[in-house]
Amino acid sequence: MQPRTVAALAGRRIDAPDAARVQFPLGRLPQVKKALGDLFAAERVGMMVCSAACGADLAALEVARGAGIRCRVVLPFDKKRFRDTSVTDRPGDWGPVYDRVIAAVEAAGDLITLEEDGDPDGAYQKANEAIIDEARRAAGGAQPLGVIVWEGRPRSGSDATKEFLELARRAGMRESFIATS
Repeated sequence: MQPRTVAALAGRRIDAPDAARVQFPLGRLPQVKKALGDLFAAERVGMMVCSAACGADLAALEVARGAGIRCRVVLPFDKKRFRDTSVTDRPGDWGPVYDRVIAAVEAAGDLITLEEDGDPDGAYQKANEAIIDEARRAAGGAQPLGVIVWEGRPRSGSDATKEFLELARRAGMRESFIATS
């Protein structure tokens, strides 16, 4: 029997109402969740490591938890600050989903908080690095799967999803992409 796969995941947040560029419209959420479920089953994912922002992260965490997949969550700073800045500031009823997921992973001992106080872009970069490191550690000698949930086009300037993809590639992870638009 094939061993279970460890996946590291990152991706787009749900678009803000005034977004100039469509990256992850709320209406695409059901298709993205289905694609994630199909991928997790096909890859025999047994553990997933990601953050918990609205959009790709929380969608993947809901799907994974529903499938009995162990989830480890890495937050760049404290739970409340992250909830305020990366969860409830976009369309959708993300707050209760986040609260349930965080309570469950914390109870299982799988919540990692980095306590970054400085530059938010730097904090997200450190979280991406920690997600990659956690997945590699959990996979032992096996090759983890890097899952990137996005529209396939980097943004100009800071782009945590593009940076995650680059980190996954440097770590030698296999790649899988889920389209958000």
